[in-house]
Amino acid sequence: MLLDFGCGPGRDLKTFTELGHCAIGLEGAGRFVSMARADSDCEVWQQNFLELDLPAGYFDGVYANASLFHVPACELPRVLLELRATLKPDGILFSSNPRGNNEEGMHNGRYGVFHDLAGWRRYMTAAGFVELHHYYRPAGKPRDQQPWLASVWQKAC
Repeated sequence: MLLDFGCGPGRDLKTFTELGHCAIGLEGAGRFVSMARADSDCEVWQQNFLELDLPAGYFDGVYANASLFHVPACELPRVLLELRATLKPDGILFSSNPRGNNEEGMHNGRYGVFHDLAGWRRYMTAAGFVELHHYYRPAGKPRDQQPWLASVWQKAC
């Protein structure tokens, strides 16, 4: 079972299902929840990232593409612990966030925290995750043209 954390209108949910995965979406915006349900034919939960209600030990993986950077730094430790708790033993969390120098605030009308690798590692390891891999996106470009930090983490037991 896979949780698409911040699934938006459901593009990735649909792809996961087409690849044979059983996926559930989680999204805060009501209009995206409706779109995701209709487009993916998956179960989609409407929840605020700061008020999660997740089942314990339920998911094999959490896919958080362009979503966790919307969680304020002061709330991130708690949210990561909640995501860890919803994972089965040895579960995997993938995240991809715009990278920066740990700036936080409004950017183009949306709230975001732009983590650097060292800062992101501190949050993830403090929440009980072990890093498996990280990379910058898009591939094949110079680092200054790779604005996204992607990383794969395993729940430490």
